Amino acid sequence: MTRVFLALLLLAAGSPAMAQDTSVAQSAQQPSPSLAADAPVAPVAPQPRALAPFVASYSVYRDGRAMGDATLKLVRLEGDRWRVDLGIRGTRGLVGLVGLNLQQSTLFDVVDGRYRPLSQSTVRKALFGARKTTGVYDWPHARAQWQGDVKKTRRDAVALQPGDMSGLLINLAVLRDATPGALLHYRFVDDGRVRAHEYVVGETREPVEVDGLGYSAMRVTRAKGGGESTTLWVTEGVPMPVRIVTRDDEDEIDLRLVDYTGA
Repeated sequence: MTRVFLALLLLAAGSPAMAQDTSVAQSAQQPSPSLAADAPVAPVAPQPRALAPFVASYSVYRDGRAMGDATLKLVRLEGDRWRVDLGIRGTRGLVGLVGLNLQQSTLFDVVDGRYRPLSQSTVRKALFGARKTTGVYDWPHARAQWQGDVKKTRRDAVALQPGDMSGLLINLAVLRDATPGALLHYRFVDDGRVRAHEYVVGETREPVEVDGLGYSAMRVTRAKGGGESTTLWVTEGVPMPVRIVTRDDEDEIDLRLVDYTGA
């Protein structure tokens, strides 16, 4: 069970932060390129995208077996403030029996085209209790700090740099930044941790079928060493990843898009 929790956390917080110096201009969202499952998949010309509210539903699989469901949501607040939420709920098998679920949110604003985190919270629930952490990104003083159920080694303030982001925001950054063949450099600051990451975008788009629909998508991969990796499939006409797969040496957690709407 601990392995499953760690795998879910990789999806919520292991996907690292914003590209350091690769801001991409934003414009209106393009129509969806989704196709019937048996239709040929045509390449899609790259288009910059603007942030737009959405609610997306995913099916969650562990090692190919249905495990539960997930919701990814982007909400626009007042001014340039936004909130991105991820909820993962175990409904089948052992994870369903113990009521395993995870909820994470990041409040952020947009400054000079960058998604700048302001606060972050994570709640991990199971049958025998819950763990919660909260973090504040203090940009005037260039530091971030977490409290709650945080390891002692992660309770000290972390020095911030322009472009730092929480784990959830990487999905938005990849959607904004990915172009075929691109190499994306990111700095992840979340839960008292700071890590540099590198994502590789495939040279060509590939057909991906999710819930009976076909997409022409870019494969975006971060290899973490030790057999661990995170892969996202993104396409310009869909405002969220159509699929997210996280692997470690024991588990594979797979989120597959089922449905999405504008919020």
